[in-house]
Amino acid sequence: MSNRTVTRADLADALYHELGLSRNESSELVDSVFEEISEALAEGENVKISSFGSFTLREKKKRIGRNPKTGVEVPISPRTVLVFRASHILKEKMNS
Repeated sequence: MSNRTVTRADLADALYHELGLSRNESSELVDSVFEEISEALAEGENVKISSFGSFTLREKKKRIGRNPKTGVEVPISPRTVLVFRASHILKEKMNS
């Protein structure tokens, strides 16, 4: 398993090589896709990318947590968290 991280630049470079778009167009396309996903999530919508997975928002209630170092109880405020669930197709690719 590799410790390499795929970046926006890597995605733009792949578009440049695969589709023949200019480097500028490739970068703008990647940014545009991420912006659309971000805006949808910010508006409370779920995002599903076929054969890849889905991003959903989950509401967490207020709860009491504990500082592991001191043992002091601390209130954790309610919040919204982002959850990614991989599609079965992606899971199969990862496990083969």
